[in-house]
Amino acid sequence: MQPILEMDNVSKAFGAVVVAEAQSWSLAKGEALGVLGPNGAGKTSMFNLVTGTIRADAGRIRLSGQDITDWTAPRRCRAGIARSFQVPQPFAHMTVFENAFVAATQGAGLSGPGADAMCLDILARTGLLHRANARAGGLTLLERKRLELARALCAKPRVLLLDEIAGGLSEHECHALIDTIRDVRATGVSIVWIEHVVHALIALVDRLIVIDFGRKIAEGAPQAIMQSPEVREIYLGIDADA
Repeated sequence: MQPILEMDNVSKAFGAVVVAEAQSWSLAKGEALGVLGPNGAGKTSMFNLVTGTIRADAGRIRLSGQDITDWTAPRRCRAGIARSFQVPQPFAHMTVFENAFVAATQGAGLSGPGADAMCLDILARTGLLHRANARAGGLTLLERKRLELARALCAKPRVLLLDEIAGGLSEHECHALIDTIRDVRATGVSIVWIEHVVHALIALVDRLIVIDFGRKIAEGAPQAIMQSPEVREIYLGIDADA
């Protein structure tokens, strides 16, 4: 079966700083892929390459087999790639519903009653319906994380990119968020999830890839990856010979 998303030998550098080096991986339709790596490894840059906010120096990016390497970020969003941000970036002076509505109209191209209905449905699914008329700037951290997820979903993604959406949450809040993401996946959305909360990834994803200095250094089943000496040394700081 053809992957829904492919990174094919993608490279990107800013001067001497390499954020992606001949990076190749793929995402199957309906799959959840986890991404691990130390701070500064190039994980968020990888998302920026996929969404088109930065352009690759080499390599190709494909969505359902179609080459999107030269597409703009808005075109990629309309084609079905949406993301959340590590630091929530709501329109603080707009309501929760208005934030969702912007994503539905500008990201998914919806309008009128159809946009309204989808926004209300997604706010209900992400636990924010009761806060629909609240100003986004007054939300708690968990609510802002949920709004990041809701806005991404209102763009009607086929591929959902989550950037450390569990970071900073309590254990209870983290489990609640995992349940919500699991429900999203059950609708058929394919997911790539960057996360430092490792137990959250392992609870949900089918595979893990590990990134270091822009290179993919490991890929495989979550439990096998976490037992890899190289991963333990680079990511967990555990000496491989210990």
